[in-house]
Amino acid sequence: MILSAALAVSVVFASGTFLLLQRDLVRVVVGIVLVSNSAVLFIISAGLTSGEAPIYPLEGAGSASDPLVQAMALTALVIGFGVAALLLAMVYRLYTAHRTVDTEEIADAEMREAENLERAEDPEREEVPEEEQDAERQHGTQERPAP
Repeated sequence: MILSAALAVSVVFASGTFLLLQRDLVRVVVGIVLVSNSAVLFIISAGLTSGEAPIYPLEGAGSASDPLVQAMALTALVIGFGVAALLLAMVYRLYTAHRTVDTEEIADAEMREAENLERAEDPEREEVPEEEQDAERQHGTQERPAP
């Protein structure tokens, strides 16, 4: 039983890690969910004990299973679902802005946008032709506009 639980945890974790390394953002989110679920499976498998349900008063003198493991697993599941919902909302926002969920294409689009912002005209700065800028650099007489 313990070997099968360890195998299940390792397969889910490995598949989540594989999906985390993909370029598609939806697959990355699924990978994060799988890694989170493998942590929940690990918590549950670490607390595998046989016993009665932990509801008091206990019937009989037998041992009760630990309710803390179940509470931690449930908390981890709720947090995992919240993180997945947030990540999916962020991926949707990126998709509406860039019309793609490919990380390479999004990075290229962000670089182009940053370059365009750098080239944008500053309304307070006077535009000087490149020939005059080269001449000023060579002579070291670059004039600064008055504030």
